[in-house]
Amino acid sequence: MSITAERKQELIKDYATKEGDTGSPEVQIAILTERITNLTEHFKYHKHDNHSRRGLLKMVSQRRKLLDYARTQDEERYQTLLKRLNIRK
Repeated sequence: MSITAERKQELIKDYATKEGDTGSPEVQIAILTERITNLTEHFKYHKHDNHSRRGLLKMVSQRRKLLDYARTQDEERYQTLLKRLNIRK
């Protein structure tokens, strides 16, 4: 359900805005999207796992807040991020 350290480093490398960047909204949104995708796959087989479902809803909410922040900062970066991550809005 969680992502591996190697996969997390790949996401950081792909979405970082500069060298050593781990806290930009792009990186955080990419990591959350990966975790959300993994949990969504988990629920296909474990439909009654309500404890994990609560965590999923919290992650979706956190990603939504970060996306709203990214949108207020730079609309073009926001649109590019949505396309790269295949997030519908």
